[in-house]
Amino acid sequence: MLIVDDQPLQRFGFRMLLESVPDTQVAGEASTGSEAVRQAAELRPDVVLMDVRMPGMDGIEATRQIVANGGRSRVLVLTTFDLDEYAHSALRAGASGFLLKDAHPEELLAGIRAVAAGDAIIAPALTRRLLDAYVHHLPTRTMPAEDNPRLRTLTDREREILIAIGRGWTNTEIADRLSLSESTVKTHVGRVLAKINARDRIQAVILAYDLELTHPNTTT
Repeated sequence: MLIVDDQPLQRFGFRMLLESVPDTQVAGEASTGSEAVRQAAELRPDVVLMDVRMPGMDGIEATRQIVANGGRSRVLVLTTFDLDEYAHSALRAGASGFLLKDAHPEELLAGIRAVAAGDAIIAPALTRRLLDAYVHHLPTRTMPAEDNPRLRTLTDREREILIAIGRGWTNTEIADRLSLSESTVKTHVGRVLAKINARDRIQAVILAYDLELTHPNTTT
């Protein structure tokens, strides 16, 4: 675990919490984005606990660089507000999720464990709410969706699954609405994420928005 925050007291609090449980280990601390990028490359932590607002390189750019470096580290962003535009930008930069800074200790620990295991910790409905609020930040498409190479790799069923993910449906909802078993849905979701080169479900939602496969307030 790498703790990134420009406030020493905040880093101390996180360290105390993380060192109080047996399954987490703090590998290092950083007070700036540039230091976080350097330490993530050197220490290769499973999870980077990333503050957003820092002097110099902020947490968004640091997240982008850490993800672009191709290491195993996954970024969990901490924000002040659940619809903070910075959180939206961080997700687009490749973060695996975000939590509020005032989250309960057990929520933070559960989030860290989920991200370390390769999951996205934001509930699908909350992901949709975030993207619906900031959909105007999404870039204008430069090519038709059908010409996107990642989309062309999907079967018809897998494309259907991607659209369902973009709509914020859980695996249970996808299974119910498409008359599939949950185990089959889970298999399809894994294949979709692999084919579109998405680190997690959040990145799949963003791609679905980028390609206009789903739109704000589309739930059915």
